[in-house]
Amino acid sequence: MKQTPFILMLLLITFISCAQDKNPVNTNYDYEVIVPDLNIPWGFAFLPDNSILINEKEGKLIHFKDGTKTIVEGLPEIYVRGQGGLMDIRLHPNFETNGWIYFTYASSEGEGDGGNTTLMRAKLQNNTLTDKQPLYKAAPNTTRGQHFGSRIVFDNEGYLYFSIGDRGDRDTNPQDITRDGGKIYRLHDDGSIPEDNPFVNEPNAKKAIYCYGNRNPQGMVLHPVTGEVWAHEHGPRGGDEINIIKAGRNYGWPLASFGINYSGTSFTDNTSLPGIENPIHYWDPSIAPSGMAFITSDKYPGLKGNLLVGSLKFQYMDNCYIKDGKVVKEERLLDGLGRIRTINEGPDGYIYVGVENLGIVKLIQKQ
Repeated sequence: MKQTPFILMLLLITFISCAQDKNPVNTNYDYEVIVPDLNIPWGFAFLPDNSILINEKEGKLIHFKDGTKTIVEGLPEIYVRGQGGLMDIRLHPNFETNGWIYFTYASSEGEGDGGNTTLMRAKLQNNTLTDKQPLYKAAPNTTRGQHFGSRIVFDNEGYLYFSIGDRGDRDTNPQDITRDGGKIYRLHDDGSIPEDNPFVNEPNAKKAIYCYGNRNPQGMVLHPVTGEVWAHEHGPRGGDEINIIKAGRNYGWPLASFGINYSGTSFTDNTSLPGIENPIHYWDPSIAPSGMAFITSDKYPGLKGNLLVGSLKFQYMDNCYIKDGKVVKEERLLDGLGRIRTINEGPDGYIYVGVENLGIVKLIQKQ
């Protein structure tokens, strides 16, 4: 009996140590606060005049210019529940000529109680959204608060990709192409469906689907060299992963995964299956990834070409060194700063990071 407390303590220490992220810390970089006092800056985008549009998850669109925050009027009604609210934001590649702004949000419009992820585009005039056009609304609504996604990316051909999580219904949505949820979608910039989308000729399929079998993609970015769309999955325990997105492919959720349930129980014995795309990288322990960006500038010596991924769980930015399409080394940047929600490379080549309960910060090299 006297040894029981010691044994329990030893087991607890072992469990905790196994659950920690052991990536080394890169201490060569610091940060500068650019936009202070934000709660959950889910997404942000730089306008041509270097001002910033910022989506606060709670349902506020902020225009930050010359040190002042102005609330943008005219948002649609935002359904705020659990992980859902006002999410990503992206400018059209030809924004300076057409003025289109794209954003995702949870909406209660349509069939059923609750809400689901929606993609909209609009224009900005005098800090008010105008010409609002809903482009895609996932159905049906649900009152579940999990896994709304959601990121937006344009590729080099002008196609628009956006992600919707499985909405907490892993056994129904991700593997069924007749249902929304657990997918990455592809549209033309006006919301129309490309004729060469992989499931346009499948009976009853959601024609906008580009790939399926996804859990909750909260990071998506275009590879600066190959032009491929890379996405990461906010996965189960020990099952966060990075994927290269390909037309019509099945990314396995929940049939194959390196993870287990958060409770510690197993939901599949398969880490790979025929016909399923394997991730190029997975995290164990899970880092709870959100936000994603490649470093394409020369602002950070030795880091050009690296992939940055935010960690909500461990509160740092994962600096991933890439070789031949694989992650070969990882290290922590901004260690312990806070829950990293979103990452963008700015027009000036610096990396800007949205940190919960802090704001938007710029990654700078220590002097």
